Amino acid sequence: MSEQISVLVVDDEPVIRAGLSAILDSQADITVAGTADDGENGVEACARLRPDVLLMDIRMPRRNGLWALAELERRGLIGPGRSRVLMLTTFDLDEYVDDALAAGASGFLLKSSSYEELTGAVRATAAGHSTLSPAVTHRIIQGHLRGRRRPSDQELARLRDLTEREADVLRLVRDGLSNAEIAHRLVVSLHTVKTHVSRVLTKTGCQSRAQAAVLARSVWP
Repeated sequence: MSEQISVLVVDDEPVIRAGLSAILDSQADITVAGTADDGENGVEACARLRPDVLLMDIRMPRRNGLWALAELERRGLIGPGRSRVLMLTTFDLDEYVDDALAAGASGFLLKSSSYEELTGAVRATAAGHSTLSPAVTHRIIQGHLRGRRRPSDQELARLRDLTEREADVLRLVRDGLSNAEIAHRLVVSLHTVKTHVSRVLTKTGCQSRAQAAVLARSVWP
């Protein structure tokens, strides 16, 4: 990721697009590379602009954010080293969190979040960290996904393929620790942690830290 974070804003409401763009463009380290008004146009804009972060609403007419996530993943446009997706919505509903994270989103933020939460989430997403709105994090931590999410045999086999150190790193990702915090906890370099996280994502088939955290929580509550 370059020092300047490029963002693509995808929302069907012109006022929301303009407002988000104005907030993000006011930050010295963030640039809005473009906007789109629905999921299909968002996918095409992502393919063209290759932004660091795709800030996208879930509920949109014609093609919504969940459809766009699936298409982005199918076309290989999201994931480590590519664009990362931060879902934005007014709806604090568990089903959307589940669907967005399972489809490869790096995070989930409510539109009611503060300016600081929004810009902080964009920076964290660009850096490869999981981002969940405080309003929904508690539900996940308290076991909503633990109760509904069951790992498949294939996912369990992939987890068994992790080395002991990679499993340790995944457990700390599950607990919400940043790369720097993991490095401190395990007494290793930041570069080493980044390497382990990359290998964990590759081996588990997860597109983001958030998705890996959900998988880990389903196996190791």
